[in-house]
Amino acid sequence: MDISTVIGLVIGTALVVVAIVIGDDPQIFLDSKSALIVVGGTLGVTFIKNSLNRVFGTIAVVKNAFFGKVTPIDSLIETIVELSRKARRESLLSLEKVEIEDPFLAKAVRLAVDGMEPAAIRTVLETEVSFLQQRHKIGADILDGMASSAPAFGMVGTLIGLVQMLASMEDPSTIGPSMAVAILTTLYGALIANLFCQPLAEKLKNRSREEVNTRLVVVQGVLSIVEGDHPASVEQKLAAYLDPKMRKDADQKKAA
Repeated sequence: MDISTVIGLVIGTALVVVAIVIGDDPQIFLDSKSALIVVGGTLGVTFIKNSLNRVFGTIAVVKNAFFGKVTPIDSLIETIVELSRKARRESLLSLEKVEIEDPFLAKAVRLAVDGMEPAAIRTVLETEVSFLQQRHKIGADILDGMASSAPAFGMVGTLIGLVQMLASMEDPSTIGPSMAVAILTTLYGALIANLFCQPLAEKLKNRSREEVNTRLVVVQGVLSIVEGDHPASVEQKLAAYLDPKMRKDADQKKAA
């Protein structure tokens, strides 16, 4: 589970709830009509814009924001370099019996062991990376769309509340409830967009970049092994994917 996502949602939600609860009457922030306008409108527009498969597929993609696990790139490089050493000492076929935790690396090694040409390996792996990016982009785009729609329906609810208020000015007792609908729909739309949909969309984009980067490391590393590069050369090639701090730490670890 991605702890930072959970912590962020808990902190954001908790602070909003606390700010509401410490007021005089927290119940004034609960309005079913406002919730129906914002939630119903946002979901309705989402289904209009996208196919059912895309909408329901997004649920699986959003899970990556909470449960997705990306192999640390430095650990992945170490594993690939070890595989390179083993292949150079013994043979490429010796990698067939090695247990590899990362599924994408395991698949890449299996293609190499099966004797597939380097160009074909690159095509297969890069195609999979491309489809991964596409799936993540669809999920992020749907969440971005929901983040745009929620405030818009908050404004729709505000207009509905104002119309109801203006239509019943002769009865002062109806002004309060109508005004509540007008204000709370804007609040609900802003919270849904800025506390949930937009942050989750950004999280998916960041997670996608991380996962794509690790898979590009796998592609480069396995192709280097197939081409018979020296393990030191493999390590140098893959070090380019590390950020400066991680590269410095790796150099210090190697020197020690």
